[in-house]
Amino acid sequence: MKKKLAILSGILIIIFLSAAIISHYLQDIQIQSVILTSPDNHAFQEDISIELNRSSALYVSYWIKGSSEKFRTTDTSVKIKHLAHLLLLKTDTTYEYQIVMDRFMGQSSKILSFHTPKQSPWLNIKWINQEQPHDSTALGNGLAMVCYGRVPGYIAMVDGMGQIRWYWQVNDIGVRAATFTPQGTILAMLRPLKIDAIDDTPKSQVEILNELHVPMRRGSLGFAGGTAIAEIDLTGKVLWRIDLDKQENSENRILHHDLLKDKKGYIHTLYRPKKIVDMSQLGGTGVDTLGGDGILVLDTAGHEIHKWNVWDHWDIQKDPFIKRFAYDRFHMNSLIFDTDSNYLVSVAVEDQIWKINSKSGKIMWKFGKNGDFKMDTTSWFSFQHSINLNSRGELMLFDNSLLRKESRGLSFVLDTLTMTATTKINAPLPKSKYTSRMGSSYLLPNGNLLQTSAKTGTVMVTTITGKILWELHASYVPYRSEYVPEEFWGKYFKRE
Repeated sequence: MKKKLAILSGILIIIFLSAAIISHYLQDIQIQSVILTSPDNHAFQEDISIELNRSSALYVSYWIKGSSEKFRTTDTSVKIKHLAHLLLLKTDTTYEYQIVMDRFMGQSSKILSFHTPKQSPWLNIKWINQEQPHDSTALGNGLAMVCYGRVPGYIAMVDGMGQIRWYWQVNDIGVRAATFTPQGTILAMLRPLKIDAIDDTPKSQVEILNELHVPMRRGSLGFAGGTAIAEIDLTGKVLWRIDLDKQENSENRILHHDLLKDKKGYIHTLYRPKKIVDMSQLGGTGVDTLGGDGILVLDTAGHEIHKWNVWDHWDIQKDPFIKRFAYDRFHMNSLIFDTDSNYLVSVAVEDQIWKINSKSGKIMWKFGKNGDFKMDTTSWFSFQHSINLNSRGELMLFDNSLLRKESRGLSFVLDTLTMTATTKINAPLPKSKYTSRMGSSYLLPNGNLLQTSAKTGTVMVTTITGKILWELHASYVPYRSEYVPEEFWGKYFKRE
C-alpha cells in the first residue's frame, strides 16, 4: 500500500510540475522595447536592441519591403536583453522585420519597418566605370574585399554593382592586407603612414615597364611591410590589436607581406631576418648585411611562439646570386597552409613555391622554374604572388611574369609521387592590365576568377581563359582582393 501511495505521489508531482511548466510557456512573452542604431553611422548596418519582459531566445526575420527574399539572424541565447546585428543592408532602402521568440509556441512581433540612410558621402566611391566591363552577376552572391594602406586605412567589401556593403576604418594607420580566419573573423596587417610615390598610385603600362629596374623594396618596411596586426569581427568590432613596433624585440617589429591565423588561434606571418657576412669570402668586399625572410608564429598578445629563418637552411657559399640580390635575396611574399598543415611559401626572387615542414623546418620541395617538378615550361611563373589552394584542390597563384610582361592567373595539380605538375588554369590578362608587382587570382564558386592587377589599380572578374567580365577601379594600388562568400556570414545571418 505504501508503495502504491509513493508511486501515486510521484505521478501527482510530475503532473503538477508539468502543469506549471505548460502554464509558464502559455504566458505571452512581451517585447518591452526595441531600439535601432547604425554603428559608426554605416548605412548598410543596423543593430536592434530588444528587451523582453522575461527570458527567451529569439531571432529577427527581415526583408526588403515588397521582396520575397527573406533573411534571418541566428538564434540568441535565452535571456531578457538581446542584440541582433543586421549586416550587408542596401542603403536608402525600406526594410520590414519581425522579432520571433524562438520557442515551441512560436510567438512573434507584428511586422515593423525601418529605412536605411543614404550611403555616407565619403563611401560614395565610383568603383565601376560603365564604359568598361561591368556584368554585375559575374561576381556571384559574394563580395570583393579590398584594403587601403594610407591613413586612415580601411577594409571595404564591394558587391557586383560597385556598392560598399561592409566597411571598417582605422584612423591612425593604414591597412596593408586582410584575410579570413578559421574563427570567421578578419585578420588585418596594418602599416604606418608612408608615402610611396612608386607603388602607391596606379600606373600606366609605360610607367610600369620603365620602373622594372627600381629595387623591389626600400628599407625593411618598404611598401610591403606592416608593424601591427588586428582581428576584427563581422560587426566591425576590434577583438584585439598588437603594435609590434612598440615591443622590445626589434627583429619582430616589422612584418612582411602576409599573415594567417590557425585553428588554435596563433598568428603565422613572414618577417625579415638579416645575416651579417664577410662578403670578401664570396668575391665581394668587406662585411655586409644580407636581407632574408622567415616565418614567425605569434600569439594574439604578440609573444613569439616559433621562428623559421631561411638563412638556417641556405648555403650562401653555393649561391651564385648572393651578391646580386644581397639586399633582398628571396622576397617571400605569400604564406599559406598546405592540406597537411605544412607551409607553402611564395619565393618571388627564385620564381618558386617552397613547401616547408612546419615542425622540422626542412624544405620539402621546390616548385617552379628549376624546381623539383617536371612541368610545361610555358607555365613557368615569375615573381608570383598570392598563392592559394582553390576549391578544386589546385595550387593557384598570380603570375607577375617579369619575363613575359603578361600577368595571369595559374593553377596546378602537383603529383608528389611522379613529381610532375599539370597546368589546369591559365588565365592571362590583357597587356594593358600587366602588373609587375603584387596582384592576386582566386577561383570563384561560379567558376570565374577574381583577379587583381595591383599596379593598374584594377580588380576584375574574368573567365578561366582571361576574358574580363567585370572591373572595379581604385584610385590607389590594392595589394590584392579576396572573395567574401555569402556563407562567411553564417554566424550572423542566413537566407530563410
